[in-house]
Amino acid sequence: MNYRNFLSFSMASGVVLTLAACAPAATPAATTAPAAPTAAAAKPTTAPAAPASAAQPTPAANAAAAGAPAKLSIMVGGMDKQIYLSNKLTESLGFFKDENLDVTLIDEPSGVSSETAVVAGQVELGSGSYDHTIDLQSQGKNLTSVAQLLQEPGEWVMVSKQKASSIKTPADLLGANAGVTSLGSGTHTLMRAIANKAGLQPSDVNYVQAGAGDTFIAAMKQGRIDVGVTTQPTVLRLQKTGDAQVFVDLSKPETTRAALGGDYPFISLWGRTEWINSNKDTVQHVVNAYVKTQKWIASHTPQEIADKLPADYQAGDQAAYVQALTDSMGMFTKDGRMPQGGPEFVLKTLQTFTPELASKNIDLSKTWDPTFVENANK
Repeated sequence: MNYRNFLSFSMASGVVLTLAACAPAATPAATTAPAAPTAAAAKPTTAPAAPASAAQPTPAANAAAAGAPAKLSIMVGGMDKQIYLSNKLTESLGFFKDENLDVTLIDEPSGVSSETAVVAGQVELGSGSYDHTIDLQSQGKNLTSVAQLLQEPGEWVMVSKQKASSIKTPADLLGANAGVTSLGSGTHTLMRAIANKAGLQPSDVNYVQAGAGDTFIAAMKQGRIDVGVTTQPTVLRLQKTGDAQVFVDLSKPETTRAALGGDYPFISLWGRTEWINSNKDTVQHVVNAYVKTQKWIASHTPQEIADKLPADYQAGDQAAYVQALTDSMGMFTKDGRMPQGGPEFVLKTLQTFTPELASKNIDLSKTWDPTFVENANK
């Protein structure tokens, strides 16, 4: 079932309350078991919830308090990507149910259209890059982040084996074909930030939509991209075949600071400011569940984390998956809190290569509300 059909289904049978990830126009489809995402299809891991109206979703604010589980669907921008594992892990550990939430996880390959769906009122919340809240405010649309899952991007820029000898520093990106998940996505923003820090203008690099996973690997092998931004386990797959090597590491605080100049908080949980303010009880339960997961991640090993995730997320090689996760553990927040100075640094970074954003007066207090996370940590 593609995304349009999914919305049509919601209109016909009732609203599916949905948290989205940052993704381009992809294709959610209902299944009873999780499936690895593809560039062409998006799949929920459980059957969609029923009732209400798709245009204006029925608020679930008092459902938990009233005893009935609050029904939510969470749209994730590539569930098998390690940067998004907090979502599936929260389900696997039973934390949604502990908070009296009936959650459906919906898989999307990447991430731009989810925030569009959130803003349009077609879905409630989104799990995607924090920088979308700033970008959309500049367009007069308010999204507020309520939990921070990653303190760093958890992404790698890979350079193909054919170009490794000629592209050695970000300054060498002049004229290069740079693969990103989709134009306007968080990976596109990161690639532009790296190029800008090297003194390049946005037009100096050719940005190419390369998707993720198998489609990204194919683009690299076929020479359609010279470099590209991706995440684990795709990084390790490329390294194992020798088709690409690490160019820039954005998975750890120290390497991210070296590449971008500071901490760049990435994957978060956000929704329309108006909806959040009207549904505080449900939002609090959702944030409670995610904070439990972040703390669980911080107190368990990569092997223990992998054991809680579907085998198909691990491409048939759990040992390699665990190795990749071991290299990425520094990207997770320990308690859902925003890194100090994170919003300010993200705004400053975006303004350096987005002239229209530089001229806007952005109110960062509307992009990040720490109230729910602080309550969850009490």
